[in-house]
Amino acid sequence: MKILILSAGNSVHTIKWVNTLAKREHEVYLVYNKGHEPQNGEVDENVVCICLKHGGNAGYFLNAGQLRKIEKQIRPEVINVHFASGYGTLARKAKIGPILLSIWGSDVYDFPNKSIIHHKLIEKNVMYASMLASTSECMAKQLRKVMGQPEMDISITPFGVDLKLFDSHRFNNTNENRNIVIGNIKMLKPKYGIDKLIKAVSILEKRLQNQAEDTKRISLKIYGEGNQKEELEELVKKLELGDIVSFEGYIPNTSVPEKLNEFDIFCAVSQLDSESFGVAVVEAMAMQIPVVVSDVDGFKEVVNDGETGIVVSKEDVVEIASALEKLVMDSNLRKEYGMNGRKRVEQLFDWERNVNDMEQLYCILRDRRY
Repeated sequence: MKILILSAGNSVHTIKWVNTLAKREHEVYLVYNKGHEPQNGEVDENVVCICLKHGGNAGYFLNAGQLRKIEKQIRPEVINVHFASGYGTLARKAKIGPILLSIWGSDVYDFPNKSIIHHKLIEKNVMYASMLASTSECMAKQLRKVMGQPEMDISITPFGVDLKLFDSHRFNNTNENRNIVIGNIKMLKPKYGIDKLIKAVSILEKRLQNQAEDTKRISLKIYGEGNQKEELEELVKKLELGDIVSFEGYIPNTSVPEKLNEFDIFCAVSQLDSESFGVAVVEAMAMQIPVVVSDVDGFKEVVNDGETGIVVSKEDVVEIASALEKLVMDSNLRKEYGMNGRKRVEQLFDWERNVNDMEQLYCILRDRRY
């Protein structure tokens, strides 16, 4: 099948989609605005990458003519546009189609609330699409709310994980006598609540120090880069956690399973409901790691509270600390939640089955085109 994907080439999610489709022997064209270029070597060699002339917000309008010509040249059987705001606007302005529009999160949670104009823009882009897809039920529900159409047809296409790659049995287990490692792999931005995690770990460390017997030792590993890094480093210094908290920097997606294997507990306390699915949490669960997550929409859909992990109030650092303490102090509970998490991912978030579902949508869209 000849597929045109209109999406940011510098997104790991985009790269995962196009690479998988190419490996399934589809003819894949990845088109993106200037400034959204993928890094060297990340995209499968069989994917044709096309960078449009203009970047920034203006590019979603200025690139319309070029995109229209590209569509005529390629003559794709299927067009899948990712992100309802920016690239949704570009597809509509270029008058290409029919399109399957995949919504991502902030495009339907945050963007429409900026102004009446932003809300109208999303309405136009969504109505232009022939088919709609969402990675989660909660995000589909949010889009129906934005559109004022409770019965709007939206297909659910979870962004699952490769169960062969995200498998703890691929790695050697480390020494049981080491510190219990709490971990997080996210961009260092306020949205992801890394400051809340650090403060919770500070509370937890004080509690553990006050225990007379069987004192547990913990450490916190934070992977990722972002504009909040200096602020977070200062917070660690202020709380005197330098011996416990380490910033490990950026890692490529291919290294994530290996780094997750270092963790005993995965903690993600994102602060916004635009965290509408939680890929990192699903990856941790696939690795049989118990999770502590905030009560944002996407996490509540992915995690079964009290079965695969613990759901906490996103702003309550004491509650976060207590959840972490519960898992730190109980190795059997960690093992139980980890095993349950793996089973849940196998049932719902197997990447190969998720791609099968997307291919079925592509077939429906192709049949509408011809």
